[in-house]
Amino acid sequence: MRDISILIADDEEEIADLIAIHLEKEGYHVIKASDGQEAVRIVETRSIDLLVLDIMMPKMDGYEVTRRIREQHNMPIIFLSAKTSDFDKVQGLVIGADDYMTKPFTPIELVARVNAQLRRFIKLNQPKADIKTSLEYGGLVITPDQRTVTLYGKTIDLTPKEFDILYLLASHPKKVFNVENIFQQVWGEAYFEGGNTVMVHIRTLRKKLEEDKRKDKWIKTVWGVGYTFNG
Repeated sequence: MRDISILIADDEEEIADLIAIHLEKEGYHVIKASDGQEAVRIVETRSIDLLVLDIMMPKMDGYEVTRRIREQHNMPIIFLSAKTSDFDKVQGLVIGADDYMTKPFTPIELVARVNAQLRRFIKLNQPKADIKTSLEYGGLVITPDQRTVTLYGKTIDLTPKEFDILYLLASHPKKVFNVENIFQQVWGEAYFEGGNTVMVHIRTLRKKLEEDKRKDKWIKTVWGVGYTFNG
């Protein structure tokens, strides 16, 4: 098996070097990029398993880097940024990041988050002999092995987290999941303050599924409890 490769994209050389030291101690192969364009080029030309990405970088910021990468790739992306507002965090997650850490940070916590994201990603992408070819509910078709969703024949572009939430709910129709359940199963880590994160993802997921045009919603809110799939 090849080494797991992690790309660190940060124009602050000292920070990139510090992260690299701790990740290399864990046995990861580390590649560094000092601007956004270089980060995109590396992802397009090399096998990258996870990306640690700063937002404020020269040539191309982290948001645009994420948009470009998500067009073709679904490896975990962890934002590491000096931007600390809730708006910036939510924007990063909605665009397609899997996690968000603010500077200053502790390398030990970053390594723990990297390990958690890789465990989850590797587990989700392991071949499953008994996996169903697809889930079909009316005009909605969810194909887990290809991680695709179509709505009346039209492909719906979902972020990895949006897909995971939809598949979790659709795999257990009528079962009610509270916010903590969803966060723990989709993000693969302990629940602290992930409620707003889950609600933001479900809101954008509903919009992409055009639920505003449907009388009967696929994703139903059970007030005071959580969410269920109305399949």
